[in-house]
Amino acid sequence: MPDTGMMPMTREELNARGIDVPDFVYVIGDAYVDHPSFGAAIISRVLEAKGFSVAIVSQPDWRSDRDFTRFGRPRLGFLVTSGNIDSMVAHYTAAKRKRSEDAYSPGGKAGKRPDRAVLVYCQKIRQLYGDIPLIIGGLEASLRRFAHYDYWDDRVRPSILEESGADLLLFGMGEHSILEVAQGLRDGIPVGELTEIRGSCYMTAPEHTPFGAAECPSYAQVCESKKAYAKACRIQYDQQDEVYGKRVIQRHGSRMLVQNPPALSLTTEELDWVYSLPYTRTYHPSYEPQGGVPGIAEVQFSITHNRGCFGFCNFCSIALHQGRRITVRSEESVIREAERIVQMPNFKGYIHDVGGPTANFRHPSCEKQLTAGLCKGKKCLAPTPCKGLHADHREYLHMLRRLRKIKGVKRVFIRSGIRYDYLMADPDDTFLRELIRYHVSGQLKVAPEHCAAAVLDKMGKPHIEAYLAFQKKFYEITKGMGKEQYLVPYLMSSHPGSTLQAAVELAVFLKQQHIHPEQVQDFYPTPGTLSTCMFYTELDPYTMEPVYVPKTPEEKAMQRALLQYFQPKNKALVLAALKKAGRRDLIGTGPDCLVAPEEPARRIPAADRNRSRKDGQKWRKGKGTDRRGKR
Repeated sequence: MPDTGMMPMTREELNARGIDVPDFVYVIGDAYVDHPSFGAAIISRVLEAKGFSVAIVSQPDWRSDRDFTRFGRPRLGFLVTSGNIDSMVAHYTAAKRKRSEDAYSPGGKAGKRPDRAVLVYCQKIRQLYGDIPLIIGGLEASLRRFAHYDYWDDRVRPSILEESGADLLLFGMGEHSILEVAQGLRDGIPVGELTEIRGSCYMTAPEHTPFGAAECPSYAQVCESKKAYAKACRIQYDQQDEVYGKRVIQRHGSRMLVQNPPALSLTTEELDWVYSLPYTRTYHPSYEPQGGVPGIAEVQFSITHNRGCFGFCNFCSIALHQGRRITVRSEESVIREAERIVQMPNFKGYIHDVGGPTANFRHPSCEKQLTAGLCKGKKCLAPTPCKGLHADHREYLHMLRRLRKIKGVKRVFIRSGIRYDYLMADPDDTFLRELIRYHVSGQLKVAPEHCAAAVLDKMGKPHIEAYLAFQKKFYEITKGMGKEQYLVPYLMSSHPGSTLQAAVELAVFLKQQHIHPEQVQDFYPTPGTLSTCMFYTELDPYTMEPVYVPKTPEEKAMQRALLQYFQPKNKALVLAALKKAGRRDLIGTGPDCLVAPEEPARRIPAADRNRSRKDGQKWRKGKGTDRRGKR
């Protein structure tokens, strides 16, 4: 059979490589896509490059043993991930409605993985293979590593490591930790003795708990007390720094969860190596008859140049997963990847993105963090930029200029997030000018999220004045260049802290700014974020002050409708919201009003009422006609 250039997905592909028993069988909840935007592709390529063989079991049928036994018992162990996103987020909307599509499945078809995929896959592996080494990782495992609030069950669940029965959980970006695990297993070290690896969690008897750890309230305590839950959340975030972060422990019944300090960030040289591996940058050819994998479309011709995000929004998982420290690839590495992309047969000349969690971060926010770590409980950009912030786009700009000059490249776009507050902190506006001239395809997506200061503080976002300053400058430069380009702001309704009055304030702001968002996002309480902690506890974990949380479907619907007050379908909800918020002054036809009043019920003249009654009688007797004279 022809070599696909990818990890083997079938026994025939494995045998074609001359391998009878693979070192690892990697079970993933996504379709297998060999592209560095997919975590499973990176981990498998890193293992392969270091001499380990990996066989892929993609989206196995969990109701049967067949897929899990395809390669037999691996030599070293099983690796399990749900894929690029949490399986529950993949399956359900913020309103807990089942999604009809899945971008990470062949043909976009939903239902190819189970709910809580990591748990289901691990339970099946344990059933079939007993005590074989079992290692879990990826976003679902990483963000559920402690006792956590689960939005879909509306309760606190234990660590996914305890619940799954796995031996180790690798959190964050796992290149360092997976290689240490693989080398330890190859050297004959029992998996239960691999307890010193940074970026890993394990369960142990309480008497074997290491000294000097920061202890969270136990699973039982966080189930019973929301204050204890908020305290645990703060401890977890405060130790999520590779410079000063301690071990963190949390008791789960008769066992202790131990999280080792975060793995060290990859150096530039290490990142260059990871992204130089021979990714085919596409999905496995077996998916072609089903229409391919939709998730590749946006990233196939995109380039990741950085990791980490010191922006640290409270509703975002990056701080607890990748971390806040910025690490970058070298300019030469990025250029080489672009040159490889140009040679791809289906490349049309457009590089879709050169970014990462935040596209325009190319340096640490300040030099201090390299030796002292990032400040606990503080943000580099919110509510205003730190005085120690070093905002400089020159290196990023130089790289973009080189990319634009590559033969075969027509345009280079930037579609991952731009932090406009960081951009405005740069005294040199050259980058902004070139961004507008060369790297925007008609619309630039930015994320002010809200306008009310109290809500933005709970989001960990800058105040709206930063957005207004950027908006003014963007349109001034755009107009000066004779271009017609627009900002598309991301907005969020029902975030903790957002009262109905704050939602009305946002609607008024949108009208004043002539913004008509086509899409808005309800806050989604995903595992592990500070905002989810606030949603569940109704407390700010850093101040322990109460936080208002809109939770009823009625209020959430009102807040969402207010963001699109101009749509006729939302009129009834907007009227109800304005009345409930005591803002009847915004109901009317004046220039400052959001919605017209309800039309009074039209009175039907008596003669018409009698005529209608007689027509009805004719219909019942079979003698009526419609307006075209037809029955």
